Amino acid sequence: MDKISVLKDILKKQKKVCIAYSGGTDSDFLLNVAKEVLGENVIAIIGNGVMMAEKDLKDAVRLVEKTGVRYYIAEVDLFSVDKFKNNDKERCYFCKRTIMSSLREKAKELGFEIILDGKNFDDAKVYRPGAKAAEEMGIKSPLCKAEFTKEEIRLAAKEMGIDTWNKASNSCLATRFPYDTVLTSEKFEMVEKAEKLISDYAIESGRVRLHGDVARIEIPKSNFSQFIDNRELLESIKQLGFKYITLDLEGFRSGSMD
Repeated sequence: MDKISVLKDILKKQKKVCIAYSGGTDSDFLLNVAKEVLGENVIAIIGNGVMMAEKDLKDAVRLVEKTGVRYYIAEVDLFSVDKFKNNDKERCYFCKRTIMSSLREKAKELGFEIILDGKNFDDAKVYRPGAKAAEEMGIKSPLCKAEFTKEEIRLAAKEMGIDTWNKASNSCLATRFPYDTVLTSEKFEMVEKAEKLISDYAIESGRVRLHGDVARIEIPKSNFSQFIDNRELLESIKQLGFKYITLDLEGFRSGSMD
């Protein structure tokens, strides 16, 4: 049996589900398949808080509305969680627990007991304390259970005509800061605005890592010259409050703060 059939069988057995939705490739693929299998017995909930850039929230809303699935937004106050605010090494664990608690509470209000996330088979092989928290809370991961890798999800999404099949991977804004540094709304705003500036200049997968007053920029190596030669972009980033701007010569890579 092919993996898409396995996934559909898993979803059929759940009968009624809530998707923890981010607008990324994985959760969007899962939502589209779940809607095909379960129809009106699917809802989506987006967890929103300081960890999510405004542009990502808007894109998630745009994408979920395109599916026609009922959706809700659960607001999350992460600064009330000390392990998050102090950027503890286990921050991701406590962040995920807080977000999923809000989603679970909202889902239960709406009569949905089962919550699914977009964790894939590749995610199970790397350091993901947030995934551990979700698992402990009973959140199910059908893509992982069906052994869908990231590449297989992209290929299947492309075949289904899903817009996000080639969407660049993203991560929580809290990953832009070194562990054991106090997180503030001002720091999040600086990083978010800087990354938007980079994105506006058609440089995908840009990350702005904050080290004190230094912005360490991670972008694909193919964009190095485009970035360095753009004096307007550099000046715009600096005006956000950074004293120094550095370009990481290793280029963009996920999880460099781990």
